[in-house]
Amino acid sequence: MVCACAALAVANSAWADAYHHLLATTIALATGGHALSLTVHQWINDGLMAIFFLLVGLEIKREVRGGELASPRQAALPIAGAIGGMVVPALLYLVASGGGPEARGWAIPMATDIAFALGVLALVAPRAPRGLKVFLAALAIVDDVGAVLVIAFVYTSAIAWGALGVAGLVLLSLVALNVLRVRRLTPYLILGAVLWYFVHESGLHATIAGVLLAFIIPAPEPLLRLEHALHGFSAFVVMPLFALSNAGVAVTGAQRGTVTLAVVVGLAIGKPLGITAASFAAVRLRFASLPLGVDWQALLGCAWLGGIGFTMSLFVATLAFREPALLDSAKVGILTASTVAALVGAWLLRRARHSSRTTSPRDHGLEIAATSSEPHQRGLKSLGLGNDHGRR
Repeated sequence: MVCACAALAVANSAWADAYHHLLATTIALATGGHALSLTVHQWINDGLMAIFFLLVGLEIKREVRGGELASPRQAALPIAGAIGGMVVPALLYLVASGGGPEARGWAIPMATDIAFALGVLALVAPRAPRGLKVFLAALAIVDDVGAVLVIAFVYTSAIAWGALGVAGLVLLSLVALNVLRVRRLTPYLILGAVLWYFVHESGLHATIAGVLLAFIIPAPEPLLRLEHALHGFSAFVVMPLFALSNAGVAVTGAQRGTVTLAVVVGLAIGKPLGITAASFAAVRLRFASLPLGVDWQALLGCAWLGGIGFTMSLFVATLAFREPALLDSAKVGILTASTVAALVGAWLLRRARHSSRTTSPRDHGLEIAATSSEPHQRGLKSLGLGNDHGRR
């Protein structure tokens, strides 16, 4: 968050040109007769962010296998919330934009920024129930994947089907490794890098390769080893660099108010409304249940954090608008709405009374044993998503 504020300050200062020139600097890598030339900004957003998505995907897989998402009723809640959090913001954006070229940005408020949403939750509610953190992470993953699909089918002008086909073959090779019970991480990581390359070359957003790889990594031993190894790099390298490269938006008086208003309405109103309404409906219809220790006020706070768009919203905006005035307006709307959503969500979570997870004496003893015998769990909890493996 400090890096994001620093980037915003630099982009509106005398160093703005140098800042943008640095991000536009091209770095080329060549291997095996193939060359990949990307700007510094693209290497961060498409390359390093794939590592973050890999890490979050590993967290979600672990929860699905034996944690908060193992029950279909528990998994149904973030899925329902994500669907509501995609449909309602898109509809409200279309209504507020009034049609015309501005309407092309209808997908901007669809996605939640996982990193910033989890960051706010960790800051304002560090002792929140694990189920609340998993709900927010799972919800963000689902609607980010939804946004990637929208990018692929709506905003992608051309898909390189050859590269996409090769990516599919690489994915099948990774599945084969899992089926053959290969437990060494090296083959998975090598093929994962190849998968990332061909997904990028296909025209789809390359970070989806990280999520796909996470779901194929064998559990539990390789999954936990990779998860522990990635935590520090993600928290102290990927996230600061991402914030520095994406938050630098010049705020001028040339923006169009219609797009800014539509984005704010979609993110700051549509997101919490859609997530809360869909979650409430899923619980009332008995398709889902609230996580243990989570009440509706806490979930509402998380729903507001879902309005922090930032990463994918900025990316979609660059695809939706080629006209600089419209793009700048969208960026201002994204930053404004994300700030409002973060502040309201933080206030609601501060007010929420989180009840502690109830544990039996046996569970409590296992927790103590796990704490004393597994110091590596400190790294697992660096994003606030870690589990007590000993308890399970």
